[in-house]
Amino acid sequence: MSATIAGSDGRPRCRWCAAAPEFEAYHDKEWGFPVANDIRLFEKICLEGFQSGLSWRTILTKRENFRRAFDGFDFNRVASYDEQRVIQLLQDEGIVRHRGKIEAVIHNARCAVNLKNEFGSLAAYFWQYETDPANRPPAQTLSTSPESVALSKDLKRRGWKFVGPTTVFAFMQAMGLINDHVPDCVISEKVARARERFRVPA
Repeated sequence: MSATIAGSDGRPRCRWCAAAPEFEAYHDKEWGFPVANDIRLFEKICLEGFQSGLSWRTILTKRENFRRAFDGFDFNRVASYDEQRVIQLLQDEGIVRHRGKIEAVIHNARCAVNLKNEFGSLAAYFWQYETDPANRPPAQTLSTSPESVALSKDLKRRGWKFVGPTTVFAFMQAMGLINDHVPDCVISEKVARARERFRVPA
């Protein structure tokens, strides 16, 4: 089976993006492009945690609801949420109403504040774990990597929750810490050029 499928413009894309109508735009404009924005990084690792046991389509279609519910994933604000706010979120039909995952976002926001204080930014911390393009394994053949295992282990050591190696690997794929587009995908080279221009935060 081919690793690509024709997109809406007839050009080849990673096969997974044909699984749902919402996926092509996400694949073309976001997935794999390097991100240095702390809010986006925090949002994505939280949404990957929410995805655990669910489909990414479920989370993607609710993403704007999640952003509204969690103050745009501003971790400085989320870190101040109390039990009353948890109860309100559990009543929000627009998001995944899972107490453990909601509480994990709040807990991880507090961890993120500490991480930013230590490293200057979340980006400076996360980008320590990027996969060297020269050592990139065959695209979309793995669900974890040595880097995702190491990052997961360190996040857990720092108290983060819902950050297993598979969850972290998906986060790394999406945020550009690895270019996991298949070589024949029309977006693969765009991501590669974006990574070449990208300056890893100090």
